[in-house]
Amino acid sequence: MKNKIAIFPGTFDPFTLGHHDIVLRGLKMFDTIHIAIGNNPEKERYFDVELIKNKIEELYKNENKINIILYNELTAEISKKLNANFILRGLRNTTDFEFENSISQINKDINKDLETVFLITSPKLAPISSTIIRDVIKYGGDINKYLPYKIN
Repeated sequence: MKNKIAIFPGTFDPFTLGHHDIVLRGLKMFDTIHIAIGNNPEKERYFDVELIKNKIEELYKNENKINIILYNELTAEISKKLNANFILRGLRNTTDFEFENSISQINKDINKDLETVFLITSPKLAPISSTIIRDVIKYGGDINKYLPYKIN
């Protein structure tokens, strides 16, 4: 039987409790999850990518089904290299769905063996987004209650 390998791509700037929730729920469905921290040239990072990668690695250090990587290419292409047959994505609202649906269709066109699996965000975590977290910290707010690790 073919292993169920998923890639969970994102810029994760930062990796939030919402992301963590999707990973934990995904572990029930997949044999391996590659948390793939991508480079989006349209976004300027707030947190150093190595810092976030290290925080995520520490968070999952005892979970052998999780691998954390950095990548700078199309998600559909890195999925082929990782033998991933699924993309794991979380959806907070209909706006997320519209955006993610378009991306999933292009990924499927590029890589015919790739399926996107959407998990609906847990209701208590739906308001959390990396963008909002960055705004909170820019104005001196405490973001640690929104993250599965301590930062600062």
